[in-house]
Amino acid sequence: MTPFRTILCLSTVLAAASAGVLAQGGGHGAMTPKTDAEMITNALSAAPRAVAETATIIAMNEKGEMRTLRPGTGLFTCMPDNPMTPGNDPMCLDKNGMAWAKAWMEHAEPPKGQIGLGYMLAGGSDASNDDPYAAAPAAGHTWVDTGPHVMILNGVDSMQGHPRSAENPRVPYVMWGGTPYAHIMMPVGDLAPQTAETAK
Repeated sequence: MTPFRTILCLSTVLAAASAGVLAQGGGHGAMTPKTDAEMITNALSAAPRAVAETATIIAMNEKGEMRTLRPGTGLFTCMPDNPMTPGNDPMCLDKNGMAWAKAWMEHAEPPKGQIGLGYMLAGGSDASNDDPYAAAPAAGHTWVDTGPHVMILNGVDSMQGHPRSAENPRVPYVMWGGTPYAHIMMPVGDLAPQTAETAK
């Protein structure tokens, strides 16, 4: 599968998996970028400038079809915010990250020895820290909201000892631990409400 097709399927799966959020009145469609220029700007906010400026930018149209907003020459592909989640969560993945995402959406084993990298410098929201396919938070739970972070994909076996919960999002932790899709969430910026050390 080509990177373009991978992202198409990934975005489709993300939209389908999160459909329950909109059905329950969730999502944040009013804040989602609408024009091509807005979507490009939003997608670029996921990664450092040096990475984003050479990235391919893609987005899904109203029919669920993927289109390229801007071709790139670098290793990364970026996409704007997913309106199906409550947070602003543009994302950029390198080629190994795309292969990991392909395995995830196909319920397959990620490629061995291919550690991927993902940027979400605008933060993000996930339905579960434990279930890779959760459509919405379990009863009594809330969305897992994270600040700016980098994802180390397909490398947990080589990075033992990190917490397996998101109770403290200020330190690196494992998301989806105990599954083939476990990955390290590495914060690169603090959110003031979550930071005990913030000056009063």
